[in-house]
Amino acid sequence: MSRRNISKKRFPEVDPKYNSYLVSLLIQRILKSGKKTIAKNIVNGAFEIIKTKTNEDPLVIFEKAIKNASPIVEVKARRIGGSTYQVPIEVSSFRATNLALRWVIKNSRSRVGRRMSIKLANEIIDTANDIGNTIKKKEETHRMAEANKAFAHFRY
Repeated sequence: MSRRNISKKRFPEVDPKYNSYLVSLLIQRILKSGKKTIAKNIVNGAFEIIKTKTNEDPLVIFEKAIKNASPIVEVKARRIGGSTYQVPIEVSSFRATNLALRWVIKNSRSRVGRRMSIKLANEIIDTANDIGNTIKKKEETHRMAEANKAFAHFRY
């Protein structure tokens, strides 16, 4: 029986069209039932819409949106002596990016509209401009951490 290194994370390769690792992560998160071509078409369509709406490089706007949506702290439930405390902890950069991508995709799916590429483009533009549901989610996460700052000494 072969043993492989479990602690090593497997990262997707860099996206060939935009030469960006972040775009390939976005494609992976949009992916449903292994239909990667559809996920790529959604992302490429969204980037085209961003380009026409803002007249700027869509990659720059996307990176700005992810930077704006990335949380700095979050709360984790920790059980101490029979009671559960929401303990604020700092978020690693990879997890922050991951959460931001997840929130952008979740909020774009819940938007009103027909095509996913349009909804994704609008969500990315809103997040880059510091408005929208993704930014609300980030601020809510920060508020939770701020409210439970008293339990910070329970950090692991």
